[in-house]
Amino acid sequence: MGARLAASLRPGDVVALYGDLGAGKTTFARGVLRGLGFSGDVGSPTFPIVLPYEELALPIWHVDLYRIEDPEELGELALDEALDGGALLIEWPERMGTALWPHALKLTLARDGEGARALTAELPPAWGARWPPR
Repeated sequence: MGARLAASLRPGDVVALYGDLGAGKTTFARGVLRGLGFSGDVGSPTFPIVLPYEELALPIWHVDLYRIEDPEELGELALDEALDGGALLIEWPERMGTALWPHALKLTLARDGEGARALTAELPPAWGARWPPR
């Protein structure tokens, strides 16, 4: 699904990935990056917080806000810079509080008791014609 979404991404897009630990947020982000042609290792940005993939045709910043404790810390990350010609994949976007962009595509990943995963999307108007990805 992440690889299919990659074809729909545009500069300025924000994809907010919600879900508990182990729900598949990083795996989904890995799929997006693979769909954009990245063939290297895709790690979790939990410790560096931001991993930029500037070499792609559509530059992507993969962001993990798990360690952010106060939305005021976000200014130091300069996430707006990524939207000038690129896009953001954000894990743990709830840590942003009200600072999450209103045009963000909100995806929630969940696991059921048998290991299957479910994906729920909350679509802002800008995504209406681009969802579901083909």
